[in-house]
Amino acid sequence: MSVDLLGRPASFPNKISRILLLAVRDVLGPNGSTAVLTTAKLPHYATALPVADFQPGLTFVEVGRLFEALESVYGVQASDRLAKQAGRESFRYWIEGFGGLVGFADVLLRFLPLSARARIGVEVVAEIFNRYTDQSVALGESRERYLFTLETCGFCTGRRAEIPACGYVHGTLDELLFWISRGRRFAIEETACIALGDPVCTFSIDKAPRSPAVAK
Repeated sequence: MSVDLLGRPASFPNKISRILLLAVRDVLGPNGSTAVLTTAKLPHYATALPVADFQPGLTFVEVGRLFEALESVYGVQASDRLAKQAGRESFRYWIEGFGGLVGFADVLLRFLPLSARARIGVEVVAEIFNRYTDQSVALGESRERYLFTLETCGFCTGRRAEIPACGYVHGTLDELLFWISRGRRFAIEETACIALGDPVCTFSIDKAPRSPAVAK
């Protein structure tokens, strides 16, 4: 079992657990989310969400079971799409829950080129994960890509998967960059995943967007 430095089960705080559960319910609907939570042996969360505080909430093992249950109910490919969609849906809750950090980034965005805006967005997500969860995120970059590496990942704990298993993180990063770039999409690929037997989970993010801004 994953544990923190004090020997407690590694976990997400209630606030982030609540965001995850709300996003899953938004994507799957009440019946679908109840089915997945029941399969994951977390049925109590179908009727009572965690409060929005920073006390320990869902453990890494529980979140791993949640996404394993999503795959069990919907299949490999569909569950990957749904996990990514849940990550995208979660972004509005991230803005509500972490408005200070996101707002600070938004102020900086107005004065910076797009590549720098994208870098700041990735840095904000890494800061939230490192500061408020028991995950460990390292950032890197090459000439054309940013690298977002979860050295300790709470989204695929205990899983063995056929394809990269951290679709929720993929979707969260995708929607953040869409927002931060004012409507552009960036190519994102999970190039390593602990659930596949790799030592870390790594996302490779193109520095340049692959699509023009969406007209408003």
